[in-house]
Amino acid sequence: MDRNEMQKIIEGILFTMGDSVDPEKIAAALETEQEEVISVLDELALKYENENRGIRLTKLEGAYQMCTSPDIYEYLIRIAKQPKKYFLTDTLLETLSIIAYKQPVTKTEIEKIRGVSCDHAVSRLVEFNLVEEVGRMDAPGRPMLFGTTEQFLRSFGVTSLEELPTLNPVQVEEFKQAAEEEATHLTVGV
Repeated sequence: MDRNEMQKIIEGILFTMGDSVDPEKIAAALETEQEEVISVLDELALKYENENRGIRLTKLEGAYQMCTSPDIYEYLIRIAKQPKKYFLTDTLLETLSIIAYKQPVTKTEIEKIRGVSCDHAVSRLVEFNLVEEVGRMDAPGRPMLFGTTEQFLRSFGVTSLEELPTLNPVQVEEFKQAAEEEATHLTVGV
């Protein structure tokens, strides 16, 4: 393997790992000597610095890590301060709908309706400020109760929960039957 190929592979490893990586581990992955890996790492570090790149290689207790060039921190801060846009997947929308219509609701109640764990979905909705903890249930373990936020109302263009569309009881029954059929097929197929 030539030096350029080795640089490419090491760069990809460091970028993907994010944390510092011991040159011994890189050498094992490349099936080469640790000294050669260190030499390539030093070449990369010098290359990034000489080309005035936005990334640098830092050596931390013998391990190497890809990091940002210190002279661009102010731009990173500007980006970090910008409002975040979020994307609601079908799973998140389904979980949000359950919370909106059943609130206050526990994760266990959401999971009974969805049939799968909802930890990740609820965490993401809390992170997006669409859902929040609104209290604790007076039951063993005192599970958290979740409800929607003002941000939820703003995001969906309603001023109160009463403005949410009403659910047609016939449609709800059809959804339940479809979900039960799907669950039966999944169980039979396992």
